[in-house]
Amino acid sequence: MKPEKARRLEAAGWKVGSAQEFLGLSDEEAMLVAVRAELATALREARLERRWSQTQLARELGSSQSRVAKMEAADPSVSIDLLVRSLIVSGASGKRIGAAFAPVGRRRPAPRMR
Repeated sequence: MKPEKARRLEAAGWKVGSAQEFLGLSDEEAMLVAVRAELATALREARLERRWSQTQLARELGSSQSRVAKMEAADPSVSIDLLVRSLIVSGASGKRIGAAFAPVGRRRPAPRMR
């Protein structure tokens, strides 16, 4: 958020802070959420590059389309193991999978919420 907008919102009585602050997440919890989101995004991109539907990916995994949708939405009920396995099945490279973990320490601060 631009600093000027944050000042206007605060002047109007809004509290401005990060999603991590709003949700009360520890640094470790925030990092886990970020990794899960990166893996989910990478999975969707890999599936689309392969021109597979969610149903086709589900078939390859021995799973269901609804489970693939949950994976791509970074649903907390989906294990990171399953996200990584799905990336491998969808043809993602090790470099691409690793990239989901690598930038965690160098991430920009979480988006600020009102």
